[in-house]
Order: sequence, then structure tokens, then C-alpha cells
Amino acid sequence: MIRYHVRIANPAAHVLEVTCVVPRPDPAGQTVSMPAWIPGSYLVRDYARHVLAISARSGDREIKIDKVSKASWRCAPCEGELEIRCEVYAYDLSVRGAYLDTQRCFFNGVCLFVEVAGANNQTCELDIERPPEMPGTDVGNWRVATAMTAVNVDERGFGSYRAGSYDELIDHPFEVSDFTIGHFEAGGVPHEIVLAGRHRADMDRLCSDVPKICKQHMRLFDDAPPMHRYVFLTNVVSEGYGGLEHRASSALITRRSDLPITNTSGIEKPYRRFLGLVSHEYFHLWNIKRIKPAVFTPFDLSHEAYTRLLWVFEGVTSYYDDLALLRSGLIKPDAYLELLADNFNKVWQTPGRRRQTLEESSFDAWIKLYKPDENSANAVISYYSKGAVTALALDLTIRRETGGRRSLDDVMRALWRRYGKTGTGLEEDGFEKLAHEVSGVDLHAFFDQAIRSTQDLPFADLLAEFGVALAFSRLPEGTSGASAPDGGASAALGVRIRDDGGRVVLASVLAGAAAQQAGLAGGDELLAIDGLKVTPALYATVLAQFQPGDSVTVTVFRRDELLQFELQVGAAPMSQCKLSFDQTVAAEIEARRSAWLQVGTPSI
Repeated sequence: MIRYHVRIANPAAHVLEVTCVVPRPDPAGQTVSMPAWIPGSYLVRDYARHVLAISARSGDREIKIDKVSKASWRCAPCEGELEIRCEVYAYDLSVRGAYLDTQRCFFNGVCLFVEVAGANNQTCELDIERPPEMPGTDVGNWRVATAMTAVNVDERGFGSYRAGSYDELIDHPFEVSDFTIGHFEAGGVPHEIVLAGRHRADMDRLCSDVPKICKQHMRLFDDAPPMHRYVFLTNVVSEGYGGLEHRASSALITRRSDLPITNTSGIEKPYRRFLGLVSHEYFHLWNIKRIKPAVFTPFDLSHEAYTRLLWVFEGVTSYYDDLALLRSGLIKPDAYLELLADNFNKVWQTPGRRRQTLEESSFDAWIKLYKPDENSANAVISYYSKGAVTALALDLTIRRETGGRRSLDDVMRALWRRYGKTGTGLEEDGFEKLAHEVSGVDLHAFFDQAIRSTQDLPFADLLAEFGVALAFSRLPEGTSGASAPDGGASAALGVRIRDDGGRVVLASVLAGAAAQQAGLAGGDELLAIDGLKVTPALYATVLAQFQPGDSVTVTVFRRDELLQFELQVGAAPMSQCKLSFDQTVAAEIEARRSAWLQVGTPSI
């Protein structure tokens, strides 16, 4: 058994002390290493960079330890137990890192625990040391929350935990703070919602609404949840959003304004956003944590693992996360169409969809999606959003071609039975083959167009066959959702802007648009359009003074140089999606729509 120990050494300096005890080290010299990435987030993060110091001992004797690569060390041969001690800097507030200050501690195992070469499948024991009282900190009130199996812990959760392997050890994040906790049961399995950070959330409401999502996903996969206990570890902040899936828990970060407040009712957009995050991460219990690409079985966290299937694991999940809110009864059909339209907007407002296929987006996640720059909008499409609308199209296509006898739901259940429950990795062509097999439909042309080309699928025609109308209008530049008032052509430079401390900075210059043709570039600070001062608040108002075809002078700072460009104003693209239910459809289409949404006749 490999034994690990975590000590909260210095909250003010954000330093954790971690020891690893190897009972029978390699007689030729034990090698240990730190992961380069964390499952669920496809970017090399080089967690070894946060190791401040490392040393080794065997009994009373110091053991020489040499660094042999950016993330690995080799210890000199020794007899008896080998103890490796690390000091780790922890100040990453994201769900992918480790964080320690005077108010809170959170960590993922990849950030702290060295992997012992040759011992990956050995049982691991982890001891979380209860910190002493520290002046200026809140540690006296801290407790421990995790889904890892407890072996011998005190009333606050400090003590020893056990994992069956190193992979399991690093798949259980820990929250150590003065958090609040709610409990509920779903599918006969106890669940916990942990909220860390200041908040006034209605925990009773959360423990009433979240189980509906959990049970809906269980119904979809037609099986009990694949764990004995589940924990939602939620960091509540003023600004932030995101999540990371784990085998029996999820790490979430959310705005406190997205949580429901006591004595309120209804599900407004902020709370809907949080429920969508919960739904997304919980769906991953099946889709990526158990059903996973063959290249992830087992994980090799020392370098990238390439797959063209991320659109299946993130895009399909992004389709079902919102659909589950509707099917569970938490939101109304019109609210679901708003969420669906949001995904269409993300795709249609990204010129990169004309450059990159879904397979390419999946394969190149390591170097493109997770490393955005000023040209990403022109070169990259997200396998989340485009994957979601592609999953929608696949679902509707199967339903249409089989007369409603089969759907994407059936494909997901088959994936679970064949790959998830057996622990078999999904081959690169496995999803397509199974979709063909389960549906009985020849889907070769569909997949060639959907994931191996940049052509748009016939979404409007597909949705119309399910009683949903799809239309696009012009989105005025510098706004976020309102279409042009008269439906006409609104002026556009062809840029995306960001507010940089009150300055208008060009985040992106869109391919082929007026700004790019004139020579404007990402990072330019926009000062004026035709002599009219531009601010983040006034950008859309100033631009509205012009019509497509007008010639204007644009003044910018590029670095420290004042530049002027002459350009002809363009028209905003037709990229704002509107979805609506057709209330006059035939009974056959209404039945088809109800079977898809799993609700009755929608009413607005």
C-alpha cells in the first residue's frame, strides 16, 4: 500500500506539505512523477511546476533524489521504506487545480500526489491532517468533504481515506473549509451538495431540484447510478463558472447570484445556468468517466492523449444537460428552446466553424480550444457547442428515419451497456458503428457531413419535422442578444470587443470582414469611429450612426502607435438564432415532438 499524507502547512503562503511513503521501493532506484494534465481538461498544465521543494528519506537517512525530466524524479537505491516529501504551492482557484488560503483549502490529487512508477494499481491510503488553530485563519472551523472512501476519520472528516489505485486517488477532489452541506437521495444512493464560500442559498430548494436531474439521467441510461455515494463540491464566488467531472463527485465553481435564495420561486436564467452545470457534470458519470475513448484506458497523464471523439463526450453531454432540465420538469419547453438557441448562437457566431471540423476540434483540443488567442474565432469551433447541435441533429435524424422507434437515447444506453459497464474503451469509430447498429439507419453520409466536413447540417428542415421553427436574424455588433430593431441590415466592422478597464480592445477581428480587410488587428485599442469617441458602453450606439456601405475612419492605438484606417462599413451577419414552436402542426408531428421532448404539447 502506498501511503500519502497532506498537511496544511502555511495557508498565508499557500503551501501544502505532502508526503508519500513507498513500503517497497524499486531496488534499482525509485522513480516518481507528477501528472501533466487532469482528466476532463485537455491541456498540458505541468503540475510539477508548483512543486517548491522535494526530498527523500529512508529511516533516519537522507536519500539522494535527482530530477530526470520536467515532471519526474529518481531516488537513489535504498533499503526499507522510502519517504518522499514535497512542498506544493496551491493558489489556483479553478476546478482543475489546488487552492489554499486562510479561508479555504481545495485540491485535486494531480496537483499534490506523486505517482510511484510500477505501483499504479496498488491501494493508496491518504491521511488528511487536522490543522492546529492558526491566528488570522478560519481553520478551527474547517471540515473535510470528498467522495473518497473514509477509513478512520474524526467528526470533521480529518483522518485516513482509501483508494483502490493511483487513478482512483487522483479522481477524488477534496474541499477543506467551513462549508455548508445538504443531503438527498437519488436512485437509492446518498448525495451531498457542498457549498464553500459566502452565500445565502436555499439549500432545501437545491436538495429538491437537483435530485430531479440526477433521476432523469438515471432514467436515460436505464440503470442505477454507477457509484455508492456522490458529492457536488461547489465553490461559490462573485464571478466564475465551470465544472470538472470525477468518478463519484464533481468540482463546480458558480456565481452566488446563480444560486436560489430562500423564499424565491421559479427558475430564472441565473439559476437555470447553475442547474445546467450540475446536469452536465452529472451526465459525465456515465459519458466519459465510464464510457471513454480507448486511448483513455488506462490514462497516461504524462503527455497528451489524442482522440477524435471529444465531441461525443462533451458535445453529446452538452445536448443532454439542457434537455434533462426539460424532461425532469424543472423548466418549460420555451425555456429549453432558449437554451438550444444559445448553442446555435455560439456556433453560428463563430467563423471558425468554416475552418475546423468536429473531429479536428476534438483532436486538436490540446493546442487550440484550450489555448485561445485573438484568431481563435476564425480558426476554431468548440466541440461543446457544435457537438451539442450535432447531437440534436443525430437524435432527430434517427427518430425521423425510424418512425420514432429509435433515438439517440437508445444509442447512449447501448454505449453504457457495451462499453461503460464493461470498462471497455470506445474505439475511434465505435460511436458511429454503434449508432448504425442500434438505429438500423445508414448514417455514413450524416457523419461525413456532421463531423468530417465544415458544411452546416439542414437544421431548419430537421427541426420543422418536429414542430420547431428555426430562423436567424442580424445581431448588432457590440450587443449580446438583441436583434436589429427593424430586422434590417445593421452596421458592423466585423470585430469582437472586450472592455479592458474602460478601453475598447479588439478581442478578435473576424475573417473576411471590413475590419480585417482594412488592416485592423486583434489587440488594437479602438478610440474613435469617424471622429466619434468609443467606449465599451457607447460602442453599439456609435456604430448605429452608420449604415452598411458607409466609408468611415477608424482610429486605434496598436501598442503605443496611433493609427488610422479607412474602411467601408459592413452588415452584421445573420447569426442570431430564434427557435419557436409551431402551434399548428399536424397530429403526427406533434406526437413526434412530444416523444422527443418527453413533455406534452408545448404552450408559450
